[in-house]
Amino acid sequence: MIEATFVSFVPKKKSDLLRQTLSTEDTGELRWRERRTFFGSEFYFTGPPELARKAQIYVTRWLIT
Repeated sequence: MIEATFVSFVPKKKSDLLRQTLSTEDTGELRWRERRTFFGSEFYFTGPPELARKAQIYVTRWLIT
């Protein structure tokens, strides 16, 4: 199976909420990991390319709102 990884930078203000949401949801084939930085976190989404990209787009739109 082909996999892809996409990254989203999430500011500290929203990192806790995203981490909590991802931890409680069944993400199926999508795997995620977090790399914390001084100003926030980088969330890496790995899985089927289309699914990983959709997750990254969803997080980006969520950050804008």
